[in-house]
Amino acid sequence: MKLSVITDEIANDLQVALQVAREFDIDAVELRTLWGVNIAQADEDILRRAKALLKEYGLRVCSLATPVFKTDLFGVVERGPLHAAQEADLSVQIPLLQRCLEYAAFFDAPLVRIFAFWRAGELTPEREAHILHWIERALPYAERADIKLGLENEHSCQVGTGAELAQILSQFNSPYLTGVWDPGNAFVLGEAAQTGYAIAQPYVQHIHIKDGIRQPDGSVQWVIVGQGEIGYAEHFQQIARSGYQGYLALETHARIEGVSQAEVSRQCLHAMQQLIQTSSGGN
Repeated sequence: MKLSVITDEIANDLQVALQVAREFDIDAVELRTLWGVNIAQADEDILRRAKALLKEYGLRVCSLATPVFKTDLFGVVERGPLHAAQEADLSVQIPLLQRCLEYAAFFDAPLVRIFAFWRAGELTPEREAHILHWIERALPYAERADIKLGLENEHSCQVGTGAELAQILSQFNSPYLTGVWDPGNAFVLGEAAQTGYAIAQPYVQHIHIKDGIRQPDGSVQWVIVGQGEIGYAEHFQQIARSGYQGYLALETHARIEGVSQAEVSRQCLHAMQQLIQTSSGGN
């Protein structure tokens, strides 16, 4: 298991984020928003500035956290966060994917994160069929680019749990489609981390980390990793036992009044380092 972080969770300024990342045992970061602009809408100047900084700090890119397929397919009203991206309708999702694959190639990133459309309720057979259709349409572009698509379980999207992630990915047998496991998103929907990962693990090649506490009204408050209810001490042990060799990418989300995003992320990264070392038996 290797430590990583989504840079804009540390700071909107990529240079500040990379400075913090270098304080930890990190060799690759995940890009989502650069200087307040979502990666999917970044222009050539932003891309080149980012690449120059990554080279300066000696860091690679392990994934592009894109908003591909974070759009309405099932007639929903509520939507989740887009992280500075402009929501694009269904008709432009494939061109959006093509652009993100080009950007991934520019950064030598092996993975482009995708979603399964805004959530409309249970994953019915009809909804599953629509999702499978769109992933089938997307896969040839990934194959031609030689870059993997990573479907993430996102609580605001139709695939939100480990069980739903496995249900979709089990329908494919492509080296260009894999799973991005997020125990925090599964927690929002009431799925325990160890339960969800046990089901999704055969398909998972990238993991996002955030921790939370369930509030009396049912909402989730994000907190420092290890201080919430997800149970990362046990979950990291489970991940280590599974033989997982990929990245654990911090997606902080926690906010503490009077404390900078960078410092909150430092606290989370330090906690993750300790938990990873413990789960690996100190090796």
